[in-house]
Amino acid sequence: MRALVTGGSSGVGRAIALELARRGVRVVATARRVARLADLAVAPLPPESPAILTVAADITSAADRRTVVDRAAEMLGGLDLLVAAAGSGAVGTFATADPATLRQIMEVDFFAPAELVRETLPLLRQGRDPAVVLVGSILGYHPLPLHTEYCAAKAAVRSLAASLRQELAAQGTGPRIDIMLASLGPTESEFWDNLVSGERPRWSRGTPLSAAETAATVVTAIERRRPEILPGWSAKGFAIAARFFPWLIDAIVAARLRSEPRQRPARMEP
Repeated sequence: MRALVTGGSSGVGRAIALELARRGVRVVATARRVARLADLAVAPLPPESPAILTVAADITSAADRRTVVDRAAEMLGGLDLLVAAAGSGAVGTFATADPATLRQIMEVDFFAPAELVRETLPLLRQGRDPAVVLVGSILGYHPLPLHTEYCAAKAAVRSLAASLRQELAAQGTGPRIDIMLASLGPTESEFWDNLVSGERPRWSRGTPLSAAETAATVVTAIERRRPEILPGWSAKGFAIAARFFPWLIDAIVAARLRSEPRQRPARMEP
């Protein structure tokens, strides 16, 4: 199998690239940070594993996306799997946020993976047992406050996956391209360190699933062709609550928001 993985410099993207390579998949990983990609390329792997190849690029750039796809096809001789794992987030009230924040989040979390799918479909149609994995979030099932831009983008990714799955199945020509959605819960990553704006709310903190465990779950699901992937019990529990008890999620979040300490007004000197 030949795979292109975005977001390969850190977190789940890096872990998925490593896990795929450990299982014998030839991988091209892409991200913006050249030094991090260089580290990934020399990361220890079993002797029989193929080396991970890298291409530095900004996937929000149409020219870079074209270059990455062309380079991946050239280096691998084709493409069988796309894993769109790059993402970003922001925290804060929507009313006071810079409008540029919404556009930036949508560019990274929705438009870039959507357009990468469009770019890679011709290659995947010529691939062996081809598949696409869109890395989303449990917040695509049910949104939370102060994460408006991120929730909107991940809900759009979830709809994109469902729509593409139906559309490609209906075409009925060439190899079937499986569309999978990995909706992550709290996961070990640099997400909170690289927010577009804001900082992590105290009430949202929980025990994250390790990036390696998440990657192992995702890659096993790729092998078994599961359309919906929810790594860890936290993600599974949230998805069940979102389906059957959305009011409970809202009530818990509202209580936590009320308990969040408010900033005191500045003291006026006489």
